[in-house]
Amino acid sequence: MAIAAAAANLCRGAGAVSISYSRRTNVHQAFLCPTAARPLLPPFSLRCSAPGAPFLPRLHCTLSADEILISSSPVPPANDASPPSDPVKDAADLLEIRVGQILKAWRHEEAESLYVEEVDVGEAEPRIICSGLVNYIPLEHLQGSKVVVLANLKPRNMRGVKSSGMLMAASDKAHENVELLLPPEDSVPGERIWFGSEDEKDNQPDPASPNQIQKKKIWEQVQPHLKTDESCVAMLGEHRMRTSAGVVMCSSLKNANIS
Repeated sequence: MAIAAAAANLCRGAGAVSISYSRRTNVHQAFLCPTAARPLLPPFSLRCSAPGAPFLPRLHCTLSADEILISSSPVPPANDASPPSDPVKDAADLLEIRVGQILKAWRHEEAESLYVEEVDVGEAEPRIICSGLVNYIPLEHLQGSKVVVLANLKPRNMRGVKSSGMLMAASDKAHENVELLLPPEDSVPGERIWFGSEDEKDNQPDPASPNQIQKKKIWEQVQPHLKTDESCVAMLGEHRMRTSAGVVMCSSLKNANIS
């Protein structure tokens, strides 16, 4: 204990080193102390790193029959610490959610509960998407509307119509009321939507492929965490859903599920 305390008292400077104190092979103590800015006084022997260097190389010092090992410990400054990983946010960043605009919509000929929509998502051709919204949204409300499209799902055959994507909507717990998510009117079809602050727009990773979305069940991981808040803003936990023109909302459903 006295040896360790003496080493700690004599150490000075920036950075941190770990010290393990042993007598022969039995380790008695390990702790952190500042790195030395000058050699320790006798009977210690210590080679120091250059002033201002953040970490020390492996160092040795001795005191009579006791053996002390001082080695570098990678302890970064607190303000450089990386934020903890958020697996749900990481999964959500792999979704390809885009601003869409419905060009045309009609009733599915073979399914009473489905609409079929042609949706501009910024591609060479509009996408065909089927939506189970007949019982919730009048057809005339769809025509020309800006919508939010989950675009990297695998296409599905829905009663003879190949649906390539999903319109995202909010619903109450009883699923009696459903409202489409609405990007700001100034949003541009095709723009990729993200979760987080405004400055996170340019830090989005590439979206996962439809096969990866299905195989890794990425949508299933994210969807339970999507809600609207008290202001009807679409949220992933504490992260707002955004376009360059502003946040994504629904018309009136608060604290509602999003799917």
